[in-house]
Amino acid sequence: MKILNDTVTKIDKINFLLAADTQRRLNNLTKPQGSLGRLEELAKQVVEITRAKNPPVANKVVFVMAGDHGVTDEGVSAFPKEVTPQMVYNFLRGGAGINVLARHVGARVVVADLGVAVDLQAHPELVVRKVNYGTKNMAKGPAMTRQEAVKSIENGIEIFEVEYKKGIHLAATGEMGIGNTTPASAIVSVITGRTAAEVTGKGTGIDDAAWQKKVDVIKKAIDVNKPDPMDGIDVLAKVGGYEIGGLTGVILAAASHRVPVVVDGFISSSAALLACIIEPDVKDYLIASHSSVEKGHKIVWDHLGLKPILDLNLRLGEGTGAALAMGIVEAGVKILTEMSTFENAGVSERT
Repeated sequence: MKILNDTVTKIDKINFLLAADTQRRLNNLTKPQGSLGRLEELAKQVVEITRAKNPPVANKVVFVMAGDHGVTDEGVSAFPKEVTPQMVYNFLRGGAGINVLARHVGARVVVADLGVAVDLQAHPELVVRKVNYGTKNMAKGPAMTRQEAVKSIENGIEIFEVEYKKGIHLAATGEMGIGNTTPASAIVSVITGRTAAEVTGKGTGIDDAAWQKKVDVIKKAIDVNKPDPMDGIDVLAKVGGYEIGGLTGVILAAASHRVPVVVDGFISSSAALLACIIEPDVKDYLIASHSSVEKGHKIVWDHLGLKPILDLNLRLGEGTGAALAMGIVEAGVKILTEMSTFENAGVSERT
């Protein structure tokens, strides 16, 4: 627990005193006041998080965590679990959706094995921090031990710390794990108090009968394990996943270094919920990238009081929505730091 505790103690409450000065700067730019809407809001948030009047945004990193889930034995996914390692290799070859969109916005992708059910072939760009070979079936008992839950979070912290030394201005979350919308739904149900049916979507494309079975499995897992909604580690251990724990660690570590975190889809948002239970001040370091077609995703954003940037009917995960949103966050910061003022441009101000 030492790595986790040390990280949490370094997370400061954000001081919003910089907001007024940043707003004055935005108001003096060559545009009607407030005319760039969310771009201006995002610029202010990045300034507040980083405490830098002209925050850099060049170094963008998407953390893609991979893990398998024992609950797939219950038939909750349209795809077999063999797809998890196959997609990890696809990430490493640069051929997945996240690779394309990360290249598009100039972000680098960090791929990590937190709990894939097989040993992956060695690759220079694969980070192996495997906690175990997939979680246990949460419908029959805890997905992992409490010690494993802590380990998954601390592994995520350490993965971030290694990359932070190389330079990170914006971090984003992504994941891969067949069946992981099931633990994500369970986490969201437990923490928000909404029913399994309210937060559960169709994942990668199951039919209505499979959806009902998925809801029943989630309800059973919650009833069997009785996770404590006030204890993020307990929720993770009982109904979570190793990659979700890893992302929780990434989010906590980023906040401890005052790095803005662009949160991706439904699974990533469940990790954000866990991070905010562990340390509530984390919420102000989060940027909601998009609202996916997973109906529980909007419930998470509403619970955290965050407004997503995009709504593109995405449901891929991997960090794809976060990568797209990173470009918009960067645009907002560049408006603040590169746009001319009325005085500098010789443009008459509003009378």
